[in-house]
Amino acid sequence: MKIEINCHSSIRITANKTIYFDPFKIEEECHDADIIFITHDHYDHFSIEDIKKIEKDDTVYVIPECMYNMLGGENVIVVEPGEKTIVEGFETFVVPAYNKLKPFHPKMKGYVGYNVLIEGKRVYVAGDTDMNEDNMKLKCDIALVPVGGKYTMDYKQAAELVNLIKPEIAIPTHYGDIVGDKNDGEKFIGLLDPEIKGELKIA
Repeated sequence: MKIEINCHSSIRITANKTIYFDPFKIEEECHDADIIFITHDHYDHFSIEDIKKIEKDDTVYVIPECMYNMLGGENVIVVEPGEKTIVEGFETFVVPAYNKLKPFHPKMKGYVGYNVLIEGKRVYVAGDTDMNEDNMKLKCDIALVPVGGKYTMDYKQAAELVNLIKPEIAIPTHYGDIVGDKNDGEKFIGLLDPEIKGELKIA
């Protein structure tokens, strides 16, 4: 499995299929997406312009129920927070993603993250969220979590969450572009428990 971050929360995972999460600021038209997961409808996570650069005829799209009318077609799978499902053979748990005190991502909106079993590893892509009662109970092997603050957790809160759920690998996202300092990823990794490997994927 190869995990890449284009920028911000734009993630590409290459396994036996090519999987994207929240494609954004895609430079090349590669049309290689087997599955595109969208966490919510904010412009930096749901960009039709960027989706068109990576989609192909048989691409499968996974979107939260709150986006039901925003992306049509027979290859669209609509999911709800807390749901367990199978997407193209990948076991997927739809994780509620929301702020606790900030107004940007209220729980009532139904925004999500995804915990996907890929090549025997549970990969958690958190979406825009704070540490909350739902993701604190999560079990995963690889966690990609926002660390830039303002709209999501900052690097201290993200490290607290990761140290609680104890993945093997933690990868910071959502910093150094729209929000967050370019050093937030390094500061996040510096707060991780020694048994958790931190990896920087944003240049």
